[in-house]
Amino acid sequence: MGLFKSKAEKQLDSIILRLQMNMSNNYKDNAQDNLKELEEALEAMRSAGNVKAAVIEKYESVVGIYKEKMKEFRHKDQKPYWH
Repeated sequence: MGLFKSKAEKQLDSIILRLQMNMSNNYKDNAQDNLKELEEALEAMRSAGNVKAAVIEKYESVVGIYKEKMKEFRHKDQKPYWH
């Protein structure tokens, strides 16, 4: 489960949880923002060097999965036409 996760892993898991909720509720803009936040947090942890390489690889894989799932999320680009 997640009993012995580091603070960094818990932070990343929290972002992933918000990402999943936004995707399930079809909040595409928020989901895209969460993915960007996840990538930035992961990069910051990698730069700081205080997270194990295996953990970084695990979450990079998760980022890749969500990028693939969200490939067609183009909600931000759509213009509302109410004609």
